[in-house]
Order: sequence, then structure tokens, then C-alpha cells
Amino acid sequence: MAIIVPTITTDNRAFFDDSMAKFSQFSKRVQVDASDGSFAPTTLVPIADIRAPEGVTIDLHVMSARPSEHLSDILSLKPRLCILHAEVDDDLEGLFTQLRSAGIKVGLAMIKTTFPGRVASLIQSADHVMIFAGELGSQGGTIDMMQIEKVPLIRAIRTDIEIGWDGGANLSNVRALAHAGIDVINVGSAITQAADSAAMYQSLLAECEKKGVLI
Repeated sequence: MAIIVPTITTDNRAFFDDSMAKFSQFSKRVQVDASDGSFAPTTLVPIADIRAPEGVTIDLHVMSARPSEHLSDILSLKPRLCILHAEVDDDLEGLFTQLRSAGIKVGLAMIKTTFPGRVASLIQSADHVMIFAGELGSQGGTIDMMQIEKVPLIRAIRTDIEIGWDGGANLSNVRALAHAGIDVINVGSAITQAADSAAMYQSLLAECEKKGVLI
């Protein structure tokens, strides 16, 4: 069954703290987007400033052209999972090794134009693959459901890998994502902008559990 992971994407520290406090009341796993402006067009809350309440684990999505420059901050934060982009010009295999040595699971994110077969060796080395179907560094974009076609391609490379989805997930499409074989659905604006974030989270979970098209 797919799980829903609330996502924080912001450059505002007060909004970050408020979102983390709110999300921690109903989810023990939260994704935090980090960007230094070198890969995504925005700069978000620095990794060094990221904190989580006790009992909450962080999936850190690092949008940086040189994630190795942030390694010390990542190791200090010690997220449950650190997701790096396949498209960057950095030693990802070397970073995977260093992160794993620190007890951090490693993830590989692929933007819309990245074909899984082109990064098969990195998929083989990772614990998690994120299909990125939104817009880098922002929330509330239009989802690209065609990216679902990457799921069987990834499974052909690694049958046991956890597959995540990031970008445009909401009540209208999470059931399709769950039934397509996505394990982790990261949800940003649909939860953040809801009048009742906790109620929306539960509705998203319930939608993922529904069978078939109509019921």
C-alpha cells in the first residue's frame, strides 16, 4: 500500500517551523526540500537550519548541482533518507557510500526527461528512486501523469526498490499513483493549503486504499 508523506518546500523559516509542527501531529515521516539555487531556480531553507521534532524522520530532497558541498550539513542532520538528483555533475556513487556509512538511506531523483535505463547503475545502488513529475523548487504545479510509465522500467532494473513520486499529487490522482505501483507519494500544496491538513492527509490515505476506478 502506498504511503503519503507531507512535503515542506519553503524559504521562510517561520513557515517551515509551523509546517513541521503541524505535520508531526499526524505523520512521522516528512519530506523536506532543500535547494541552494544551483539546480532548482529557488533557494530554500538551508540544510543547516532544518530541524524535526523527536519521533519524526526526515526524507531530505537535495536540489543542488554539487550536493557534495552540503555533505557535512547532511551528515549533521542525519535524515532517514537523502535523495540526490541523477542529473547533477557530482560523484553520486561516492556520496551514496558516505551517506550509507553514516546510517542514512540513499535515494535517486529523476526529472521528467531522465530515462531510467540511462541511470541504471545508480538505481542499482540506491534504496529509493523518486520520480519527479513537478517543477523544481516549488509546489502546486501541474502533474505529469505520463511519468507513471517509468515505474515498470525502474522495477525491471530493481524489483525491490522503493519508488517515490513528487509533483502535483492530490485527491484527484493519488489513487492512480498508488495503483501504478508508487510506494511513497510526497504531497505538498494539497496538504499545506488545506483548511484542515490532518483531515486532508487522512483523506489522501483513504483514497490510496480504494480499489478499482469508482469505488
